[in-house]
Amino acid sequence: QVQLEESGGGSVQAGGSLELSCAASGFFNPWCKMCYYRQAPGQERELVAIISSSDFTTYDGSVKGRFTIWQDSGKNTVYLQMNNLKIEDTAVYYCAAATWTRLLGGECPTDMKYWGQGTQVTVTS
Repeated sequence: QVQLEESGGGSVQAGGSLELSCAASGFFNPWCKMCYYRQAPGQERELVAIISSSDFTTYDGSVKGRFTIWQDSGKNTVYLQMNNLKIEDTAVYYCAAATWTRLLGGECPTDMKYWGQGTQVTVTS
């Protein structure tokens, strides 16, 4: 059974830091990319950061330079370090993953198939 177990959310003052973690387990094939999305009340879900299994990373422009996504492959865990948090970063953050379609010669799907339960991040003034 695939699980993405998220932790690390909470409340912090503007300018502070939080680190989210997403521990993956139960994949039949290895993951090829993992990412964090966020959704604020009344807003659409937006992509925050992506990391590939080869450590290639991309960020939304609103978090670039403040957030860092990284992996600990030994623990099969991805982290999102969030620094200099702003009030507008307040949202529920979701971890998501996609796995290779095959072990050899497979593709990495565009869509994220597996999702975590979400963790609340609240930034106060």
